[in-house]
Amino acid sequence: MKKIFLYILAGSLCFSACKKDDDASPYVEPEDISTQNTYDDQAIKKFMDENYLDAQGNIKAFSSTDTADDTEKKLSELSPITLPSGTIYIMRSGAQPSSTEGKTIESTDIIKIMGRVYSFLAVNSDGNTSFTSKAAFLNTIDGTGVPVIDPMFYYTKKSILDPITTPDAAKKASYYQIPGFREALQKFKAFDNLSNEAPYNLQGVIIVPSRAAFARNPHYPYLNLSYRNKSFVFNFQIYGREARPSGDVQLPEQQ
Repeated sequence: MKKIFLYILAGSLCFSACKKDDDASPYVEPEDISTQNTYDDQAIKKFMDENYLDAQGNIKAFSSTDTADDTEKKLSELSPITLPSGTIYIMRSGAQPSSTEGKTIESTDIIKIMGRVYSFLAVNSDGNTSFTSKAAFLNTIDGTGVPVIDPMFYYTKKSILDPITTPDAAKKASYYQIPGFREALQKFKAFDNLSNEAPYNLQGVIIVPSRAAFARNPHYPYLNLSYRNKSFVFNFQIYGREARPSGDVQLPEQQ
């Protein structure tokens, strides 16, 4: 009888230990936002070391079992440029429009974007920091296959901000726009209005830390999700751009 009791006890202890191992530690928001900023930077560095670009410019994770990607360069080896906001952009060699074809992207332009965008939460667990909680923000490649035109996260039209029924918090462009993406995208050139059916050849990557996105501020609930403390990774191509009609350009104080 004693032996049976001991077996049961040992089994229950083993089950409890296994259960603890399986339980993921819940995310606890750092009280000091500078700590979250540090986590973001560390997670971004790890992400750039663990991923590369394939033949069409898609971000791919290095395989630990397949040697086919052993000769690929890490994102961190593709001349990433860090902007004052902490946003990082990578221009993919050979994937940019020619000097005669490329169009300058202005801050108020209507853009046509093809690609994938994901949000991530940078979490520190036992001293190791990495991106978790991956969530799709935009995916035209695996979805419709058609570029998105004039997304609000790049530019928010005056007609959206002006209505009397719009809540005060939503009357500012910062409620919708991702400033780090806006800042970095203007370093690229747009193609000259490629057709929607044109095969994609992604131009590069923009990685926006949470402090250059929505940080901890009120924001538009894209896809009914919260982007508090979330960083963004854009893997994209700009199929075209056009000047916005003057009647729908924001006033300076709405930026």
